[in-house]
Amino acid sequence: MKVVLFCGGLGLRMRDYSESIPKPLVPLGNRPILWHVMRYYAHYGHKDFILCLGHKGHAIKEFFLNYDECASNDFVLSGGGRRVDLLARDIDDWRITFLDTGINSNIGERLLAARPFLEGEEMFLANYSDGLTDFHLPDVISQLDRPGVVGAFMAARPGTSFHFVRQDVEGFVERVEDVTKADLWVNAGYFAFRQQIFDAIRPGEELVEEPFARLMQERRLVARRHDGFWRGCDTFKDLQTLESLQAKGPAPWEVWRQQPQPVVTHLAAE
Repeated sequence: MKVVLFCGGLGLRMRDYSESIPKPLVPLGNRPILWHVMRYYAHYGHKDFILCLGHKGHAIKEFFLNYDECASNDFVLSGGGRRVDLLARDIDDWRITFLDTGINSNIGERLLAARPFLEGEEMFLANYSDGLTDFHLPDVISQLDRPGVVGAFMAARPGTSFHFVRQDVEGFVERVEDVTKADLWVNAGYFAFRQQIFDAIRPGEELVEEPFARLMQERRLVARRHDGFWRGCDTFKDLQTLESLQAKGPAPWEVWRQQPQPVVTHLAAE
């Protein structure tokens, strides 16, 4: 199943971290956030990616064109450095389509731009490329088997803590509650769609506004709640939280590290 990744936004809230690279390339450990999202999908067998590029898209192309498997895999060095035998690989069997979808395009426009590359795909996946989770991906894909359902997504608890307030008409506070403990859910950006999603999108529309409103009216959109780990990486503080979790290792979203992996030796260079 193909995976559409939206990688073209300006990432304004992360500009205090770096203005030289696009948000998806902000490093988390020895790999960028985008890689962590892709590695998650690859763990579940979905390795055919469509990257919808925009802001600094050339940097994302260059990252993969100059990809070094040794940075995230164990290896054996011999022959005075002339031979490198990788003990594992990560992107060797990935297929990645790099698609320029415009600097100022919204998510709906980027998805429409990817439509020609999804022909023949009865279903496909999509992601904002800036949130990490330990969600069991098949649970959202299976929602498309329900009669009439065109789209499904993962709904998660808000990843950051703040207090919401309820008050009466005179302004007196009736309730103050931590949002992480309330019955509130957010769109976490892990989508599964049937081809009919394109029938709901008009040119220029944002994905979760008008198109989702049409699907909701027809009862064709489903959300699957996830009480486990999810964290968006919108700000430098979010990044610091993710770095702290990874330092303790394995991080919650690193589902590929949470079960034994076979060791396969490959010749990387000689």
